[in-house]
Amino acid sequence: MALMRAVAAMLIMIVASSAAAGGIELRQFDDPVMQARYHDLTAAMRCPLCENQAIGDSNAPIAADMRDRVYQLLQEGRSDIEIVDYMVQRFGEYILYNPRLENRTYLLWGLPIALVMLGALVVLLMIRARRNASSKALSAEERQRVEALINRKRPS
Repeated sequence: MALMRAVAAMLIMIVASSAAAGGIELRQFDDPVMQARYHDLTAAMRCPLCENQAIGDSNAPIAADMRDRVYQLLQEGRSDIEIVDYMVQRFGEYILYNPRLENRTYLLWGLPIALVMLGALVVLLMIRARRNASSKALSAEERQRVEALINRKRPS
């Protein structure tokens, strides 16, 4: 009985792994650097159909076409910049996970920095206000009241 369960579990694992491997495309690269470039490029581009999935991870037909084109351009000896430029020209800036710094994207890149600086300024002003509020000297009347309270609480 235990042997049958073990065999059944092995069969399930084999079927599941072959099904998972069926969706993975294998590309042949002679150079490991070229393979790393391919994986970096396909991870840096967004699938236009899947919205927030890299073309290297997407099963959409358009992502497969994009991977094919990246592979072809790498085989032609194109640089990473040329490949990205080609893909942006064909599919638009949307496919880039990290948009380029241009006139249109200054707000996108600058807003987080500006918000962090504004937050730091607010925190500094709050600390300064608290420090100034706590360091004010007591008036003569307040000193007398404090001394009266202290003297009243002392055991004789």
